[in-house]
Amino acid sequence: MEAIWDGLVEAFRLIGTGDGELFSIAGRSLLVSGSATALAMLVGVPLGYLLGRARFPARTLILAAVGTGMGMPPVVAGLVIWLLLVRSGPFGGFELIYTKQAMIIAQFLIATPLVIAFTAASIQALPARLPDLLAVLGAGKLRTLWLLAREARLGLLAAVMAGFGAVVSEVGASMAVGGNLVGDTRVLTTAIVTETSRADTERAIAYGLVLLAMAFAIVAVLTVVQQRSPR
Repeated sequence: MEAIWDGLVEAFRLIGTGDGELFSIAGRSLLVSGSATALAMLVGVPLGYLLGRARFPARTLILAAVGTGMGMPPVVAGLVIWLLLVRSGPFGGFELIYTKQAMIIAQFLIATPLVIAFTAASIQALPARLPDLLAVLGAGKLRTLWLLAREARLGLLAAVMAGFGAVVSEVGASMAVGGNLVGDTRVLTTAIVTETSRADTERAIAYGLVLLAMAFAIVAVLTVVQQRSPR
């Protein structure tokens, strides 16, 4: 118990003194996971809307595939991207393996099924004839999409939280395609694994506290926005 307490004290000291390595790794984590989540929203929201509104023969099969993707282990996503980006792979010529870009791609693969599923569910929860009603009332296509997004905002913001929460806390994919390189691809989760293996409890705890604080702050802001009543 004393070792844990000493670790917590030293962790708070590292955070309080603005340890350069700690905050550099934290910033890199935010950059990688934030970029992956933004890309997942850019791709996943339109696809989720299409699956929520359209009716076509393969729709159920695609929804099942998306549901399967939601449960895909991060390390499997990392393996897939590693096989694609490694020098002998089909995209090896781009030399992206063991870079932040590779980590963003892997985390994008993890977050996108979550975004698609949450978006499709939120769109399906809306009245089926709502777009037609808005069109009758004179709303154009862009205005209709904006109004539908406002009505489905709870689900859409939940999609952001689910996507970000999944990628900021994963470690397997980041290890596989990023390589955990010091000063380049090391993020908070991989740093925690590294410091734990070195028995550096203080830094491991500090990285864990910063990761929790960062995730909480972002999710708290999104929750406040989600729970606000529309004007």
